[in-house]
Amino acid sequence: MKQVVLQMEALTCPSCIKKIEGALGKMDGVEQVKVLFNSGKVKARFDEGKINAEEIERTVTKLGYPVLSKKVS
Repeated sequence: MKQVVLQMEALTCPSCIKKIEGALGKMDGVEQVKVLFNSGKVKARFDEGKINAEEIERTVTKLGYPVLSKKVS
């Protein structure tokens, strides 16, 4: 399993969390998603055999949340 941490601008509402967690949670290969509201971070654990960090980043961006930086571990 890999983990990606996406740093975004501060999120403005709790519905943002549901929107991001819902979209990423439905993706094949994403095992766990956690959005940290106050810090503007999205943490996602994923199976790199099914999906990659770039796909996760693209999905978040398409939802309307620009990613400032990305760290994969």
